[in-house]
Amino acid sequence: MRGWMIAIVLAVGAPAALAQHGTQAAPGQGQTLSLQGDTKAWSDNPHMHAFFELTKARLGAGAATLDFAKYRDDAYAIFRTFGTSMGMSPDGMVDHLKDIPGQLVHIVKDDPKVLDSYENFRVAMMGPD
Repeated sequence: MRGWMIAIVLAVGAPAALAQHGTQAAPGQGQTLSLQGDTKAWSDNPHMHAFFELTKARLGAGAATLDFAKYRDDAYAIFRTFGTSMGMSPDGMVDHLKDIPGQLVHIVKDDPKVLDSYENFRVAMMGPD
């Protein structure tokens, strides 16, 4: 359930990023479409990988006591460059993703295996494909 909450946050406020992927035809019987659009552009983006590495370093096993303000600010710096890379306003992307660092603190506390791999992290953030 937690991945879907983040996925909705990622999808709802990113019309410019989603618009890059065009429109999809309505699904036929037995077909499904992601409400998030094409998440591959997001999950393959090097800035999302940098955000994973930051999160792993700050929240993973052996990490020092979390300075949440520093983690949030460093995440926001990544989100700004991510926004630019996706054709969005840097501050607009931060506004769009502003709750993600706090949500990840709770997600990782509940399930530390989220940080075992980028794929686990991606699924926690965006839900399964």
